[in-house]
Amino acid sequence: MRSRSIARTATRVTLGLALLAVPATAVAATTTAPAHRTAAPAHAAAHAARAAVGLDDPAKKEIAMQLVSSAENSSLDWKAQYQYIEDIGDGRGYTGGIIGFTSGTHDMLELVELYTKRKPDNVLAGYLPALRKVDGGDSHAGLDPNYPKDWRKAAKDPDFRKAQDDERDRVYFNPAVKQGKADGIGVLGQFAYYDAIVMHGDGDDKTSFSGIRKRALAKAKPPAQGGDEKTYLNAFLDARVWAMKQEEAHSDTSRVDTEQRVFLKQGNLDLHTPLAWKVYGDDYHIG
Repeated sequence: MRSRSIARTATRVTLGLALLAVPATAVAATTTAPAHRTAAPAHAAAHAARAAVGLDDPAKKEIAMQLVSSAENSSLDWKAQYQYIEDIGDGRGYTGGIIGFTSGTHDMLELVELYTKRKPDNVLAGYLPALRKVDGGDSHAGLDPNYPKDWRKAAKDPDFRKAQDDERDRVYFNPAVKQGKADGIGVLGQFAYYDAIVMHGDGDDKTSFSGIRKRALAKAKPPAQGGDEKTYLNAFLDARVWAMKQEEAHSDTSRVDTEQRVFLKQGNLDLHTPLAWKVYGDDYHIG
């Protein structure tokens, strides 16, 4: 079920430039509070503690990788996906690697360019001219018949696996987490952002991540703007489902309905384990 908007090829990584400005607040705690002051409400302290841990916490990031892999690869073993490559018939050419880089939507080209910059004599370097030509479509011209075999060979190289990690973080994970923190949402919300940008990419079209977020903002305010987190996340997931249904390749919305929406209904805004969910009818469990 890997797919994302082809229209994002030129404008995919604009997210970091458009983050909401959130004032920083410093709180001094070097002196004892006067006796007449009332203690902060318990829920405020809990929110502060929750906000201190984001999806970029190593343990939470591992959960995020497993959740995405359950939908992208029908497996929690996301590290086994570095070697994955196939054409799934979604009009985006070859799909490969831990995040579903595709030859038709620019990110696979950028990945191989990064790998080649770091290691010029790698087995995929010779495919760069072909990857540039097929970028934006579903053609395999210049890639067949050996590209999948050579991709799997490259996946045995720690440098190629590191390049996949770095491009995943640069293009998808870090922008999603940064925007989530700017919006004042916790781990679950940041994951909802990440999963959306993985599938839809980012750009100017209505079904991109930014388009989905804009649609949600028209219905509810995020916590950074004084809104209720659950209300806003429901609006975001509603917008995400709408976007998924605009394309046949996305029409199964179970990764929202029986995964993210389940955690939200449980009030598990920080993805505390144990976690149990379904994707495309399959059961998964962490913890």
